[in-house]
Amino acid sequence: MALTNFGALTEEQLTLWQRDVWKQARNHSYITRFMGDGPNSLIQRITQLKKDQKGSRAVITLLADLVGDGVAGDRQLEGNEEAMQTFDQVIRIDQLRHGTRHLGRMADQKSVVEFRKNAKDVLAYWQADRHDQLAFLTLSGVPYTVHNNGAPRVGSDFVNLEYAADVKTLSPYRRLRWDRGSTSLVSNASTSGVEVADTPCWEMFIQLKAYAKTHKIRGVKVGGEETYHVFLSPLAMAKLKLDDMYIQNLRHAQEKGGSNPLFTGNSVKIDNLVIHEYEHVFNTSGASGSVLIPKGGPLHSKWGTTGDVDGCQILFCGAQAMGFADIGNPYWDEEGYDYGNSQGIAVGKISGFLNPQFMSSVTGSMENHGMLSCYVAQ
Repeated sequence: MALTNFGALTEEQLTLWQRDVWKQARNHSYITRFMGDGPNSLIQRITQLKKDQKGSRAVITLLADLVGDGVAGDRQLEGNEEAMQTFDQVIRIDQLRHGTRHLGRMADQKSVVEFRKNAKDVLAYWQADRHDQLAFLTLSGVPYTVHNNGAPRVGSDFVNLEYAADVKTLSPYRRLRWDRGSTSLVSNASTSGVEVADTPCWEMFIQLKAYAKTHKIRGVKVGGEETYHVFLSPLAMAKLKLDDMYIQNLRHAQEKGGSNPLFTGNSVKIDNLVIHEYEHVFNTSGASGSVLIPKGGPLHSKWGTTGDVDGCQILFCGAQAMGFADIGNPYWDEEGYDYGNSQGIAVGKISGFLNPQFMSSVTGSMENHGMLSCYVAQ
């Protein structure tokens, strides 16, 4: 049965709407501010597919540092050169789409153009928000079966995304826990070791930065200096703001007055650490306390030995912490139902996320490339 949509967009208009939706989604999206096309970006954005024997794939290339010491004086260099080690990581891609539909002319009482406008707004926000959620779950090594607050994600199709299978628990030397009692970081940590008193503090950030430097996690170069981005949940940030040493550093490092981040809630930059508060950083505020967690697996339960501690997985990120395959413009489809009485609109985007790993010269094992995480109480 053929349907005629009298309000259908022309091809030129459709292309503009597709681009406009993606532009609006980018404006809404939190993670886009950390994206770039080169290796000096926290999230490296891949827009071109590479062709090989397995077809077209999105690939992020990691380049390891040279480990040899070279030759001295006039000793022979030929034959003693060191090969550069590169690690190509394939980002699997898939489409994520959603749609909305009004009941009919009598229910809507407005023009189809108004419906399009509202659909564009809500679908663009949905697209941006779901990309943000997926990005932070991927960075945290948390499967797409849970929400970013630890609650089970019931009925979601996220688990069927091609790149969902590539979300892995973070490697042992990128998975830390803050033990505030001993004021030390614990590597190869599990969430079961988190205690109520292990809340974030400035001393923890100093140690995380030193750990990142000694494990050769490269920061993002800004003005010739390496900068690291740190992400906390709002509840974890609230605990940090109660730390006396943090407050003291913030007062001295930032401009005084009403624009001070202590009062505005803006991102804070101290000692080349940019500290961000964001709701989609993985935490357990929505999790149940009935299931104990296997080592390294922050699934849908609270933390601690008895599963009663609310926690946050702080993310400490440098360059190439994550790869994002951004393939083409989103698409915008319209369809008329019941002789054009009811309109449906759908939007979709082909993309993919990957938390890449490489062989670390420090640990001698496969490690997450440009980031580490730290379990804390919130």
